[in-house]
Amino acid sequence: MSYAAFKMMHWPTGIENCSSGFITQSANLAPEIPTIQADDMESEWPARKGIGPIPNLVVTSGNVLEVYVIRVQEEDNRASRPPSEASRGGVMAGVSGASLELVCNYKLHGNVETMAVLSMGSGDGSRRRDSIVLAFQDAKISVLEFDDSIHGLRTSSMHCFEGSEWNYLKRGRESFARGPLVKVDPLGRCGGVLVYGLQMIILKAAQAGYGLVGDDEASGSGGTISARIESSYVISLRDLDMKHVKDFTFVHGYIEPVMVILHESELTWAGRISWKHHTCMISALSISTTLKQQPLIWSAVSLPHDAYKLLAVPSPIGGVLVICANSIHYHSQSVCCTLALNPFAVPIDPSHEMPRSSFNVELDASHATWLLNDVAMLSTKTGELLLLTLVYDGRVVKRLELSKSRASVLTSGIATLGNSFFFLASRLGDSMLVQYTCGMGTSMSTSAHLKEEGGDIEADAPSVKRLRRSSSDALQDIVSGEELSLYGSAPNNSESAQKVFSFAVRDSLINIGPLKDFSYGLRINADPNATGIAKQSNYELVCCSGHGKNGAVCVLQQSIRPELITEVELPGCKGIWTVYHKSARGLNTESKVASEDDEYHAYLVISLESRTMVLETADLLGEVTESVDYYVQGSTVAAGNLFGRRRVIQVFARGARVLDGSYMTQDLSLGVPNSESSSSPECPAVLSVSIADPYVLLRMSDGSIRLLVGDPSACTVSVSVPSVFESLKESICACTLYHDKGPEPWLRKASTDAWLSTGMGEAIDGADGAHDQGDIYCVVCYETGTLEIFDVPSFKCVFSVDKFVSGKSHLVDTFVRDPSKDPHLSRNNMSEEAAGQIKKETVQNMKVVELAMQRWSGQHTRPFLFGILTDGTMLCYHAYLYEGQENITKTEEAVSGQNLVDLSSISSSRFRNLKFVRVPLETFTREEASAVSPCQRITVFKNVGGYQGLFLSGARPAWFMVCRERLRVHPQLCDGSIVAFTVLHNVNCNHGLIYVTSQGFLKICQLPSVASYDNYWPVQKIPLKGTPHQITYFAEKNLYPLIVSVPVIKPLNQVLSSLVDQEVGHQVEHDGLNSDDLHRTYTVDEFEIRILEPEKSGGPWQTKATIPMQSSENALTVRMVTLFNATTKENETLLAIGTAYVQGEDVAARGRVLLYSIGRNTDNPQNLVSEVYAKELKGAISALASLQGHLLIASGPKIILHKWTGTELNGVAFYDAPPLYVVSLNIVKNFILLGDIHKSIYFLSWKEQGAQLSLLAKDFGNLDCFTTEFLIDGTTLSLVVSDEQKNVQIFYYAPKMSESWKGQKLLSRAEFHVGAHVTKFLRLQMLPTSSDRNGAPGSEKTNRFALLFGTLDGSLGCIAPLEELTFRRLQSLQRKLVDAVPHVAGLNPRAFRQFHSNGKAHKPGPDNIVDCELLCHYEMLPLEEQLEIANQIGTTRAQILSNLNDLSLGMSFL
Repeated sequence: MSYAAFKMMHWPTGIENCSSGFITQSANLAPEIPTIQADDMESEWPARKGIGPIPNLVVTSGNVLEVYVIRVQEEDNRASRPPSEASRGGVMAGVSGASLELVCNYKLHGNVETMAVLSMGSGDGSRRRDSIVLAFQDAKISVLEFDDSIHGLRTSSMHCFEGSEWNYLKRGRESFARGPLVKVDPLGRCGGVLVYGLQMIILKAAQAGYGLVGDDEASGSGGTISARIESSYVISLRDLDMKHVKDFTFVHGYIEPVMVILHESELTWAGRISWKHHTCMISALSISTTLKQQPLIWSAVSLPHDAYKLLAVPSPIGGVLVICANSIHYHSQSVCCTLALNPFAVPIDPSHEMPRSSFNVELDASHATWLLNDVAMLSTKTGELLLLTLVYDGRVVKRLELSKSRASVLTSGIATLGNSFFFLASRLGDSMLVQYTCGMGTSMSTSAHLKEEGGDIEADAPSVKRLRRSSSDALQDIVSGEELSLYGSAPNNSESAQKVFSFAVRDSLINIGPLKDFSYGLRINADPNATGIAKQSNYELVCCSGHGKNGAVCVLQQSIRPELITEVELPGCKGIWTVYHKSARGLNTESKVASEDDEYHAYLVISLESRTMVLETADLLGEVTESVDYYVQGSTVAAGNLFGRRRVIQVFARGARVLDGSYMTQDLSLGVPNSESSSSPECPAVLSVSIADPYVLLRMSDGSIRLLVGDPSACTVSVSVPSVFESLKESICACTLYHDKGPEPWLRKASTDAWLSTGMGEAIDGADGAHDQGDIYCVVCYETGTLEIFDVPSFKCVFSVDKFVSGKSHLVDTFVRDPSKDPHLSRNNMSEEAAGQIKKETVQNMKVVELAMQRWSGQHTRPFLFGILTDGTMLCYHAYLYEGQENITKTEEAVSGQNLVDLSSISSSRFRNLKFVRVPLETFTREEASAVSPCQRITVFKNVGGYQGLFLSGARPAWFMVCRERLRVHPQLCDGSIVAFTVLHNVNCNHGLIYVTSQGFLKICQLPSVASYDNYWPVQKIPLKGTPHQITYFAEKNLYPLIVSVPVIKPLNQVLSSLVDQEVGHQVEHDGLNSDDLHRTYTVDEFEIRILEPEKSGGPWQTKATIPMQSSENALTVRMVTLFNATTKENETLLAIGTAYVQGEDVAARGRVLLYSIGRNTDNPQNLVSEVYAKELKGAISALASLQGHLLIASGPKIILHKWTGTELNGVAFYDAPPLYVVSLNIVKNFILLGDIHKSIYFLSWKEQGAQLSLLAKDFGNLDCFTTEFLIDGTTLSLVVSDEQKNVQIFYYAPKMSESWKGQKLLSRAEFHVGAHVTKFLRLQMLPTSSDRNGAPGSEKTNRFALLFGTLDGSLGCIAPLEELTFRRLQSLQRKLVDAVPHVAGLNPRAFRQFHSNGKAHKPGPDNIVDCELLCHYEMLPLEEQLEIANQIGTTRAQILSNLNDLSLGMSFL
């Protein structure tokens, strides 16, 4: 392994920063709820306080930035809401549900350290928007604003204070405790960024209507301007006599921005409190950005040493809250007051008594936000929510009052969204969107009454809805009465405040982080006979994730494996369709919409090579081919329903039939409509069909199209050729119909005339029923690559795009001038000529083979457009509306020579406000183009197991699910290639599916309901109510032993007595502890080993057995080991546990090694586990492994190898390495790799004959290891290690090389910055890809292994070996892409991926890892640029795509 590729497979999910702001729309245009139609405005509006404008939610997790908009469903029991959008949490304040919908998401080349939203200033009714300020490691700041024209973020300014000219800011220091901290003035006048500990960067905001960019551009984007930064300068806080800055914030209510800084004059710590305490102080500086002066206006001294956070109090109160671990202090220019939270809070003057809260709580590591302008919500480190009320008499704050509210998730940040929602961001559990209302004291009785019923509100929703909406916390067994996930209220105890808050959880975002450990085991429904890539989907990843009460076991599967109901062998199948049949007498109109989703299918049509089968889909699938009037003599092209499901249409190669149930009502033959074709004897056959009630679009083999027009009153259809296409010269290569459904058809908003006549987005005229069905459009793609959208049935062209095949990032109507494509940007023209002929040819034979356009149900959904190209590339676009000024003035310039009358009539009806943005499909692997005649691969589904989206059949089938307006792509590998797919809903198969594999098996299945698919990978979370630490897999019995620790509250005297050295036998001296101190409680983690078994039905997992640890004993490692029993001479598989006693620093460290046998005890099946051996050793036993039948134990600073006799472990060899504490131990054959917490890695070998462990080599540098593993590539062995600076290094052992000091030193082979703490590597065999198969036909097994890794951010990735040729090609591509791709926030991928040494001396290693995170941008470039870049690096596009494809195929492990 000289070369490797790094690839992310599952991006981070643990949210670190969250903020709210009006990013995508200005505050006065933001959605206000309840949105009621104008006629009942008067009656409805005054009755209840409306929810004001709701800002966007911006979250970052690792290097992922996401912007969400909150969609609120008001309570009106509309029948049209699809069942999948069931509300969660009941009705509150007229709102029955709210959900997060993704606006845009980006993967950045850098981890966001802190984030703030620069607001647009006072709400003066201006149309200004907020901007996002991101700070990155060391001192990089990027300001992003939302640009409507591209429906995404663009960088408005970048500020970098790194590099040689800014080195003086560091004052000689190399490493800093934390990255940059950014805060902004509440009125948006400036921002502050604290970098390098003591340097404050002031970012001055541009005044309204004045910016770096010309005003014309600002007015062009619909008159909205985002807040921008105009200039920046640096203040050295050291010059202001500040030494240790802990936090800062901007306060409200001053004419100029005022920054309050919390800093410590002299450092102290817990052991010196009796001498040095109250060392912190705050200083308020008035920031004058024009004069660049910052006078001190007030300060306060003698704050506790554990103060760590400032919270600015909103107007009208003003001032600042200082949050300490044991107290809260309020300070303003005139007044101060304090609140002690627990007995550890001491006043600075013992004679003064501090006001104390009614209960004890510790506030270190808390997060806070304001619910009202005098009520703050704090979340503690145990996940409790506290309400802090400032009792304010209109002039001064009298006192602070704290009350308990609900329990919730352990948060990493809280953001208030508008006046009714807040978002709890979490890195350790699922993040939640919560709605709150505040009532006055009178409603106490009613809210308490609600609380009683509250428990059932989620329980009585149908299970599908519940599972769909909430990932983990809907499973009722984990919802305790106190949790926030119930609807209920928390009355304040104080009489004076009398504010009662009620909360309802509305939505949650799944998080699988922090992944501490995982193991790779078989799924329940694994198929033992599978081979090749299908075999991989037999496995799943079982991960330890979360912490404390949010601890869970996450079951992750990269590919979907449907649950089989029944399968039939059916060779030669070409396609399958299910159709409804609604008899006329059963039409009850009022429940039409509700029942439509639950109506059962009537017939299943199966098309074979030369005939068609028809089956009834009643209780049993019975064949009725003989007794129906379907066309059964040949194969069918498509079948579907027309006329509101009253008729079935079946289309075959030469004709079509309309049927009422099983009786034919009309037979059409698609002869030739005009006499021209007498010369060509064979008439064209139907190739593809698209049905949108009441139209059917047929594409013929000669490249022409036919439209079957249905007449709903007579239920008949007639053939027509649209006049546009009659005289067409170019042939059509793909076409589809798009049905813009619903009372408010989305596309109507896109044409300028509709937009101007009806204002923003109201329905044009919902009164007449004809409109209710929505509009139908025809999307056509020609051989030349042009895409056009026509209105049906008039066939006016409403939208057209040249060169759709090239896959541009945005599609705009050709009649609209695109400001970015100005004629004086002639760079493209030159390069096109240079590239020569090669390019033109490739572009020409690239064409679209299939199109689909679909808008799924939901209130705010926008259509997606999909296109499949000849080489298997999938283009996916998401439509959006953009009303720009330049769209309207365009017409005259467009074609000045042509007839202008004609032009104006065209332009009035065109969709000039319609644009499409390209959506990257990260996890989707293209399939190579096949020579077989293309069949339709896209099947849209409205409800399969509660999800909607489309299924892509073919050699690499995949599910595209639409969740929160975001496409989630999940491959399905288990059956290899899939020929045909359709949905089936009947008695035995509830919202299921049918598909036919290329081997000729028809399978009827359902989606596994336990998994949630709104994640990068399908995931099932099994709550543990404790912290999982390590997990291992026992394959023989399919069991998972794992270490769980649960916090337990114990009396203090019990805790103290456990901290005694038993051997010395001292009595506990309670010196300095009075009796009431001993009755205090203390929280201790209690450890146990739980043995979990996956549930057969896929339900919650069962705990089969638990092994408790002794008091103050921590289990550190658990592994299944195979030991050779020296007496019976056979191998035994045992469960080995290594523990340590944690008893404080006065007791010598000890640990135990325990061996258990699982499931041996046949006479008593109740005892699943039985202890076979236990022994106490010196030092903590932190790692175990089996080495050729012996047990290798790392105990403290020693590594000892033991032989197993069946009753005893006897030491046979040891090695006294200087490791301090072994964090990981790996074994291959007789080689041992161990990673130490500080001393990097050691490479040892074991020799049987001399019975000795010897050191082969080690890394001489200092490295704080997280985990290690061997990487095997053919015959080469490499050693991989990850460290606490988020790097990965690959070493190799080469005793013959001179620089290895005769083999003592491990040499570096590659190094890479992952950007997340890698906690576990798993070595898995790579799959043979196409290039390997051609090479050696005999060797199905390639001896290449990749490392799958998990991180603390909740991301998963892979490091895989590469051949040199591939590596060189991809590396030169990577260097090109650094410049060719516009990077979000202006970050440089090369800088991000460089080894981070945090100021320690480090000799740079070779750059031998390619970054697939950057390479994946290649497929997103327009086709011409792809060809040009490939040409520049001397290769072809096909070659690059095949390399990237092989990589992702080789890594399809799950």
